[in-house]
Amino acid sequence: MSRPRLVALLLALITLVVYLPVGTHTFVNYDDDDYVTENSFVKNGLTWPGIRWAFTTFHASNWHPLTWLSHMADCELLGPNVGAQHFVNVLFHAANAVLLFVLLRRLKDSLWPAAFIAALFAWHPLHVESVAWISERKDVLSTLFALLALLSYTLYVKENCRRSFWFALVFFALGLMSKPMLVTLPFVLLLLDWWPLQRISGVQIPAARRLVLEKWPFFLLTAISCAVTFVAQRRGEAVVSLQNVSLPYRLENVPVAYAGYLRKIFWPADLAVIYPMPGTISAPAVAASVAVLLLISAAAWLWRRRAPYLPVGWLWFLGMLVPVIGLVQVGGAALADRYTYFSATGIFLAVTFGACDLAGRFQLPKMILPATAAVILATCLALTENQLRFWRDGETLFRHAVAVTQDNDIALVNLGVALDVQGRFDEALVQYHEAARLMPGRYQIHNNLGNILDHLGRTPEALAEYRVAVQLKPGNAALHNSTGEMLAKLGRPEEAAGEFSEAARLDPDYASPHFGLANVLLQQGRNAGAIDQFREALRLDPENFQILAYTAHVLASIDDPRVRDGRTALVLAVRAGALTGGLQPLVLDALGMACAETGDFTNATEVTQRALDLAIAARLKQTGAIRQRLELYQNHQPWRESFLATNAPGKN
Repeated sequence: MSRPRLVALLLALITLVVYLPVGTHTFVNYDDDDYVTENSFVKNGLTWPGIRWAFTTFHASNWHPLTWLSHMADCELLGPNVGAQHFVNVLFHAANAVLLFVLLRRLKDSLWPAAFIAALFAWHPLHVESVAWISERKDVLSTLFALLALLSYTLYVKENCRRSFWFALVFFALGLMSKPMLVTLPFVLLLLDWWPLQRISGVQIPAARRLVLEKWPFFLLTAISCAVTFVAQRRGEAVVSLQNVSLPYRLENVPVAYAGYLRKIFWPADLAVIYPMPGTISAPAVAASVAVLLLISAAAWLWRRRAPYLPVGWLWFLGMLVPVIGLVQVGGAALADRYTYFSATGIFLAVTFGACDLAGRFQLPKMILPATAAVILATCLALTENQLRFWRDGETLFRHAVAVTQDNDIALVNLGVALDVQGRFDEALVQYHEAARLMPGRYQIHNNLGNILDHLGRTPEALAEYRVAVQLKPGNAALHNSTGEMLAKLGRPEEAAGEFSEAARLDPDYASPHFGLANVLLQQGRNAGAIDQFREALRLDPENFQILAYTAHVLASIDDPRVRDGRTALVLAVRAGALTGGLQPLVLDALGMACAETGDFTNATEVTQRALDLAIAARLKQTGAIRQRLELYQNHQPWRESFLATNAPGKN
């Protein structure tokens, strides 16, 4: 085996081994629900409706259809195996490291510098976020296409193969369809034209113009992607307005963020999944950051002839970060480790070739450079292994973020969510209250407080929190729906109906308000209107087993012969059972009711017995009622009762 192939093989194998722990990691409660766990299109695998959705949706405030298709393929081929889905990211990352090595070998025939840069890329702890986070599939996938585009472009230049130019364009398009952050890749092509491809030297305006015009298809795709992404993020309310984050603040944050990325590349300590934007940025921090950036820029310009890799690497780093540096502020983060996944390669390139030149110029002993490189890579491996520990689950991830950052309301909220889903409500409440203290104007925090206070049975307090959330975000249908649910629980049906109606008006495709309004109408004895609302909820969300089962309950048991309909109840209950695999006691209870109403007491007894067994195992409060119904079915007696909102399932 040739030496380059051996290096590539070792690079891939070590990368796979160091990332092996992700096979035991779980999903985290930060975007993974949007991308996989709560996304029905993704969980259904590769289907024609899902593929059509992937190419037409702005879900998660982005347009990246190939990323959606990648997650769908995971679910199609791997099922719910979260460890395997994690390891797909690792495979992409290892492939990217090898591709980077091959690219650098094609660009500059230097084995060991190329190997070192690729190893830094593969093992740097800053890149753990992009690899260990399933939702960042878009990072590793887009970089795969970016590297293929650069390789194709290199082949086009070196072998004058016009077909490779168009391959590069196709790979660039595929990269943009994976993550639009690649919009500045055409500028990297221009940098490579200067060094090491040497298609231009010095200040040659006609040659530079020719090279820019040559890449017009790339710039056209960049413009289209920028426009589509801005629309997607606007619709998803991800773009922060100038009113919330002023232009002067953004301009101050740009140099500070660049300096922060540089510091983390050279000193990757206290890495976190979210770095909150500080309330104010000090003038000394801005001045120091500007001074560092100007100093490096001046040095790169002065040494551009002697060391052209310096301006190329520096501008690669600066340019690839432009879309996410905060001039267009998306979300509440000041910076993010994942944004360095491809951009840091420019710094790796500049520093590596600079060190090689210095070693040759000062005639350092031959072992100095390899020994230093070995120490750096070993340190990166150790730090990466340590950083991987924090990504094993949501609680660990956000506890670490809270520990290494200050006033991190986003991390506190997500830590609260991680505790909430474990049923540790009192602990979660502490985190939410602390987040609300830091950021009282964030409606999501008050919504979460309302949810957990509802879980704890503190309904009046939950209502107060939902009302605050509605004041902060009056156009949010879900908040009005939650407010309606609390009002219904407190026995204020007229007010509840008003909130449900407003939620339905704000979002005509939202099923839950119709479900809530149906229960209010049942309380008021308006049974026909209630059934109409149940049907509307089912029309909007026909695969919701809770709505199916509850509607079946009502149709099978309501003490009103005008609306009672055992046959329809049976159809709905059977469909709910198919969706849950017959493992939900309340669904089985509904099926038993429907069977009894249609006179099939044998099946009613059988399925209700299964419902009772499951309810006892789960210690459900409805166990007594299910047992009572079972006794009636055994005596061939149907069950009649009016179901009120207090018996309804939770939020849908």
